[in-house]
Amino acid sequence: MEKRKYYQQAIETMPVEEIKRLQSEKLVKQVKHVYEHVPYYRDLMDKKGVKPEDIHGIEDLHKLPFIEKSDLRETYPYGMLAVPLSECVRIQSTSGTTGRRVIAYYTQKDIDLWEDCCARALVAVGADKDDVVQVSYGYGLFTGGAGLNGGSHKVGSLTLPMSSGNTERQLQFMIDLGATVLCCTPSYAAYLGESLKEMGYTPDKIPLKAGIFGAEPWTQEMRRDIEATLGIKAYDIYGLTEISGPGVSYECSEQNGMHICEDHFLAEIINPETGEPLPEGEKGELVFTCLDKEAFPLLRYRTRDICVLTRKPCSCGRTHIRMAKPMGRSDDMMIIRGVNVFPSQIESVLITEGFTSNYEIRLGRVNNSDTFDVYVELPPEQFDDSVKTITAKEKSLAAALRTMLGIGPTVHLVPPKTIARSEGKAKRVIDERKLHD
Repeated sequence: MEKRKYYQQAIETMPVEEIKRLQSEKLVKQVKHVYEHVPYYRDLMDKKGVKPEDIHGIEDLHKLPFIEKSDLRETYPYGMLAVPLSECVRIQSTSGTTGRRVIAYYTQKDIDLWEDCCARALVAVGADKDDVVQVSYGYGLFTGGAGLNGGSHKVGSLTLPMSSGNTERQLQFMIDLGATVLCCTPSYAAYLGESLKEMGYTPDKIPLKAGIFGAEPWTQEMRRDIEATLGIKAYDIYGLTEISGPGVSYECSEQNGMHICEDHFLAEIINPETGEPLPEGEKGELVFTCLDKEAFPLLRYRTRDICVLTRKPCSCGRTHIRMAKPMGRSDDMMIIRGVNVFPSQIESVLITEGFTSNYEIRLGRVNNSDTFDVYVELPPEQFDDSVKTITAKEKSLAAALRTMLGIGPTVHLVPPKTIARSEGKAKRVIDERKLHD
């Protein structure tokens, strides 16, 4: 029997004009809902001089004010809630690593729609009821585990709710229960592949065929590395807690950008400096409006992710707009000695030069000047205790990084297994500069 190609075919292949009509209809209702039930956002609209009756469709989206993470922290914990708390059945939360946690609320309908989005992502990579889906994202407050777990149930796949960590058990279940689809962070996928190799398993001995990896930036080079190590096709998935979680967009078989679930999320690209909307195809900051969410419906939420949108036809048959893999974030960009640097640029060079994706960037400040050190693990097959050999490799890698970045870091090649492995989101950057009072 031929594999199911879509989870919700009528929606996923809807003509673009029909998508836009649906978005306009939902936007009008959602703006009224938010204005009437979220005093904080109503005040923002009033200050901007815009009323719900001024919004007739998506062409009026630009009239609405933006919402940023700082607004969510300011209104913590209940200030952005748009329904009575008694109608909410769950919360999820951000990690809080950059400040006060953001709590997102869900009604049962919100969860159902979110799980539908994750089911679309799973079917897009070839999953169906005959598959075994190993969910190795964290569970609990983090959205990764909950979203893909629910999506897998909707598809009808046998779901292994592994969560992150306990790698030995992960590998045992993967092999013994015949997991065919792996869902986790790309850094953890790389670690699992490394661990399987150490156990003596070659990719053809592992039942996996596909992986859905997200929650942290990763490069095309890292994708190819994971695909070779695990013998799978590695697919990207995108989401953020504030909007719902993973499944806001996802890759299809073409692996060339992620289809945004446009019936639920309205995307736009803006100039991050001025806030002005940019035309399709131009690089800028991604902004989302939730069209269906009941409990926590954010309008024009600034993600800080830098990317490009395209409506070029996709061979998979899906008509929903695609977003490119984020090219960094307008708020996690490092400025080192006046140069803009993204960790993904460094990772790309490392893998191109034949090194592992286990690395750490350390920034400091001495005599008012930035220090920039990159620690990289040598692959076991390259490890050589000869100081002369290691020094030569460090100089070569430093030169390659200088070519990419415009500034040269001090490179430290360290033995295998000396950089702590991540079982959740990898922490790549340690910034010890005191740049603010």
